[in-house]
Amino acid sequence: MTGKRIALLIAFVVLATFPLWSPGSYYVNIASQILFYAIFALAIDVLLGYGGLVSLGHAGIMGVSCYSVAVALGAGYGHFFAIVTAIAITLIGSAVYAAIALRAIGIGFLMITLALGQILWGLAYRWITVTNGDNGLSLATRPAPFGISLAGAPAFYYATLIVFLVSLAFAAVFVHSPFGATLRGTRDQPQRMNALGYNVWLIRFCACVFSGLLTGIAGILFVYYNQFISPQALALTASAEVVLMVISGGAGTLLGPIVGAALVVIMKNVASAYIARWNFLLGAIFVVIVIFMPEGLVPGTVRMVRWLRRKSAARRVPAASGGGR
Repeated sequence: MTGKRIALLIAFVVLATFPLWSPGSYYVNIASQILFYAIFALAIDVLLGYGGLVSLGHAGIMGVSCYSVAVALGAGYGHFFAIVTAIAITLIGSAVYAAIALRAIGIGFLMITLALGQILWGLAYRWITVTNGDNGLSLATRPAPFGISLAGAPAFYYATLIVFLVSLAFAAVFVHSPFGATLRGTRDQPQRMNALGYNVWLIRFCACVFSGLLTGIAGILFVYYNQFISPQALALTASAEVVLMVISGGAGTLLGPIVGAALVVIMKNVASAYIARWNFLLGAIFVVIVIFMPEGLVPGTVRMVRWLRRKSAARRVPAASGGGR
């Protein structure tokens, strides 16, 4: 068994047993946050890391999913209907979002997504008859799949873990498929891909819709975790925060967004309890990452380990040669 598989097995065992040895339900809830924010970061990474498209409006898409669940439950429908409806509406919204945003690329795409995100935030804030404005919407209960209540922290954590693993598997299949290779081609050589007969716009459009699907799943977990949704969740800062997760962990990797999500969530919820200026510390960490590991924590750590191995091997070779003489 290779070292990579051993590391994955250890990570799975740690995640599967975490509620059994964690200090308390507070830390189990923190772990749940890390998992659904990791799904959100993976959604951004599909566009940013593999498609070269920076979106600052994905918090708006997540908000559409959250409000769809809350409104459906408020109207008296069940959890299954609310979840299916939220996914369907999010996919439709993501398609419209992509069709508008892909009228430009580069900085133009970024600005359009920022504007779309602000429009969705404005709707959530002003459409009081549906969203209840700044007061938000509350959820009375969490779902109980197969009769298992998700009201407790451990139960919700395991449900989130299952959804996270399924989402990670979908993302892995997507980015490692031939379509994922064409998406990377549109990132690196869009003109050449056009010349080869690929529809660059359609490839990016499909990537945006898939990213929206993952974002919608993260939104469903988010709203059930908090049992509340308000316009604050759609703010620009929420989108920028997840982009920072991807960049700090390592864009264009599957592990990077997960590590970045863990870093930000732990700093916000754990370190902030002990450090008053935790924002300053988080900013300093980002600066250090950009300076010393501009490719992100995960690729930077891999590069550092390989460099250390080469240095160690270079030291052993002269020693072995001297011993032979």
